[in-house]
Amino acid sequence: MIYFTADTHFGHKNIIRSCGRPFQDVEEMNEVLIERWNERVKEQDKVYIIGDMFFLCKNPEGILGRLRGKKHLIIGNHDDSWMGKVDLSRYFIGVDYYLEITDGARKMTLCHYPLLTWKSPRRSYMVHGHIHAGTDADFWPLLCVRENVLNAGVDIHDFYPVTWEELEENNRIFKREHGRGLDI
Repeated sequence: MIYFTADTHFGHKNIIRSCGRPFQDVEEMNEVLIERWNERVKEQDKVYIIGDMFFLCKNPEGILGRLRGKKHLIIGNHDDSWMGKVDLSRYFIGVDYYLEITDGARKMTLCHYPLLTWKSPRRSYMVHGHIHAGTDADFWPLLCVRENVLNAGVDIHDFYPVTWEELEENNRIFKREHGRGLDI
């Protein structure tokens, strides 16, 4: 099985307030994220983490050691805060800024930042993070009407890593609910 996730922000206390996450403190957030990850992901599963896995985390290895699956990190803007403190080869099968993949049924471009164009945009998907559940940026109307641009951020996936089908469905629902007034 293949899973997608982004913007977990393990260790980041202020993300709770700034994104309206339903946790009392960073310890609760970290534990819920780990629990929900391991509830779905098995050791043989592949997980694409599309940036901002940790920020201000005191013990990234303590969390990495608890997360199941074959992990592939797409580097986000906050990942430089912890990557130099960890032997990445122990925890990740790959680390990239940008990655083009296929699951056999579809082609995907993975980048932490949402792109408006990429290789073969009419025949492939752009999977990103970075915006959490934000809809106030000036580019939101453009992302909202693009069915093949999908946000993997945990803030719109109930803090779970998601399958392709869940990624598509959750984005469809989120865009419908937050695209009012847009031509979608």
